[in-house]
Formats: sequence, C-alpha cells, structure tokens
Amino acid sequence: MEEGAGTIRVLLCKVGLDGHDRGVKVVARVLRDAGMDVIYGGIHRTPEEVVSAAVQEDVDVLGISLLSGAHVPLFSRVSELLEKQDVRDIILVAGGLMPDEDLPKLKALGVAAVLRQDTTPDEIVAIIRRLVADRDERPAPRG
Repeated sequence: MEEGAGTIRVLLCKVGLDGHDRGVKVVARVLRDAGMDVIYGGIHRTPEEVVSAAVQEDVDVLGISLLSGAHVPLFSRVSELLEKQDVRDIILVAGGLMPDEDLPKLKALGVAAVLRQDTTPDEIVAIIRRLVADRDERPAPRG
C-alpha cells in the first residue's frame, strides 16, 4: 500500500506504568514494513493522552500494549473517553499478556482484537488489514 488516502494509520502506545516496550516496537516495525503509517506514542501514557493523540492524528487503529495486568480498567477508561468524544471509526486493539478469562470483558469494552505474545507478524498485519477493511465496508450511520 502506498502513502496517501488508502494507507492505514496506526497509533501504538504503552498505557500506564508498564515500561517494557520491545514488543510494541517490533509490532510498529512490522506494520511499517507492511506499508502502514505507524505513530509510536511511547511509554507511560495516560488513557486521555492516547485518545487525544488518536483523534488528532486521525488514525484508523489505536493499538495499546500492556503487560502490567491493568488491561481491563485501562481499556475501560479508553473506551469511555472514545465514547465521550463520539469516536466510532477508530478501531481499538490490545496487545500483550492478557488471560483468556479477560477476553470477553475486553470485547465488551470495544476491543476489536487482542494480539498476544504468540501472534505472528504476518497474523498481526492480516488482522489489522481485515479490521480496517471490515470497518470500511460497513454502511455509514444514519443521522
């Protein structure tokens, strides 16, 4: 995919106190190598910062990487902020270590996909592309 209107824009961030960023940097490189426009927002971000950046940067995907175990409350806050701003077109994706029993909670919070440590680079690219394509195929909301 070339730069321009058809390029998928992704913001990747670490939210909370988790400072382990090797994995998210690998994902950023993988997505960039696949032709996506990737913004790495860094570590120790607040939900407010990442939602604000996602809206300002007009991204297709907001990917949040967590290894701290605080994924449910942090994604709850991110979802709340997105809803408060009436943002419906940004796809929320989780990455990191999350137990199976938390997956339904994350889905209920609007997380479109959970990419765990065993998700291959090719799978990551395919999942992001599929999520954006599926979003773009939906009919526009009537208002």
